[in-house]
Amino acid sequence: MSGGLNLHGIWAIYRTEMARTVRTVWQSIATPVITTALYFIVFGGAIGSRMQHVGGVGYGAFIVPGLIMLTLLTQSISNASVGIYFPKFTGTIFEILSAPLSAIEAVIAYVGAAASKSVVIGLIILVTSTFFTDVQILHPVWMVAFLLLTSITFSLFGFIIGIWAKSFEQLTIIPSLVVTPLTFLGGAFYSIDMLPQPWRAISLFNPVVYLVSGFRWSFYGIGDVSVAASLAFTAGFMAACLALLWWIFRTGWRLKP
Repeated sequence: MSGGLNLHGIWAIYRTEMARTVRTVWQSIATPVITTALYFIVFGGAIGSRMQHVGGVGYGAFIVPGLIMLTLLTQSISNASVGIYFPKFTGTIFEILSAPLSAIEAVIAYVGAAASKSVVIGLIILVTSTFFTDVQILHPVWMVAFLLLTSITFSLFGFIIGIWAKSFEQLTIIPSLVVTPLTFLGGAFYSIDMLPQPWRAISLFNPVVYLVSGFRWSFYGIGDVSVAASLAFTAGFMAACLALLWWIFRTGWRLKP
């Protein structure tokens, strides 16, 4: 126990979750790398040959932040949701609830592990991208900040999904039917400035636009919306997730029989 936090308990859960990634290294690491390569072959080859530059940036380089963000969102949600759902499925969630571990400490452990794995995969995809195109990072500090903020925020969101889900099928509903389509329609592979009205205005209601735009700005200094708007959305969504988690642990919703 240190500074009021059960660091040993947090580390035990964190280490267990990270060990699960090592056991499934092919699925956890190799699959995103292969997927990234395929995206470059399909989008970079097919579309890049017809659209050389976007906003003064080569198309191959332009889609790198979008590819990283696509993987970051899906992996953060998946890692955190599976991490907390599995104890519910096996019944060990009651051991966690009865252990000398507060709700804050449990969230730190599970969300920390999920965010760590997502950041590692995001960096691996960034390195993989350099084999296909020239990548420039104008604002490396902000790039890391957006990387961490997004992974933590959507790991919190995934943690909530894991508590909400009653089956493995429900775990995939929001990532596959909501998050992935929003990412493809959120400027991951194009600039929304290329869209005619009213579609550009409608795109501004897509929350992923703000994530991709802020992250792309950290690379090339260009974005579809202001950096302030991107940061405000990310911070606001994180606050909403934290408030919802506070309510869940306070009421025991979907945690207690």
